Amino acid sequence: MATSRTDLDRLQSTVTNSLNSHWRLFLIEGIVLFILGLLAMIVPPIATIAVEVLIGWLLLMSGIVGLIATLRMRGSPGFAWSLISAILGIVAGIVLLGWPLSGALTLTMILTVFLVLEGVISILYALEHRRGLSGRWGIMLFSGVIDLFLAGVIFAGLPGTAAWAIGLLVGVNLVFGGSAIIAMALHARNIGAAVSP
Repeated sequence: MATSRTDLDRLQSTVTNSLNSHWRLFLIEGIVLFILGLLAMIVPPIATIAVEVLIGWLLLMSGIVGLIATLRMRGSPGFAWSLISAILGIVAGIVLLGWPLSGALTLTMILTVFLVLEGVISILYALEHRRGLSGRWGIMLFSGVIDLFLAGVIFAGLPGTAAWAIGLLVGVNLVFGGSAIIAMALHARNIGAAVSP
């Protein structure tokens, strides 16, 4: 029994050190996602093509920022899920930018699939953080549930889901995701400050 307690303490120490040493990258990623989300919610979608291109760039940029941050934090818990999420954002952004005239229905379907996958990945990422005993996993779990809820709202509105609603929902998704990452980063920083001599 003492061995398992020692192993648990060692695991918690490793997770804490890994999160603390990379908290700034988490914070930068969260702030970028939060700002991009606000932009998506504020910019009025005048035309479907403008919304498709805007969302394509938002997803591409958030995916690239997420990929860079993820690759720099290889030892952190949830690395694989974070990597998949970043690649998913890049691919969705490229598809939207490569075929901007594909229409609102195609955009709606792509975003619905993206939000479902992102929601599932965020939930799995949160559960892995919970197993790793890192803080604020509940916020990440909530973010994943919100993604699934937003996907349901979009799907329920097919085929009449308007371009402005899609832009707003993606913005909400990025704001919640960014907020969750910011909260995790600040928690990791505070843990490091608490354990430092």
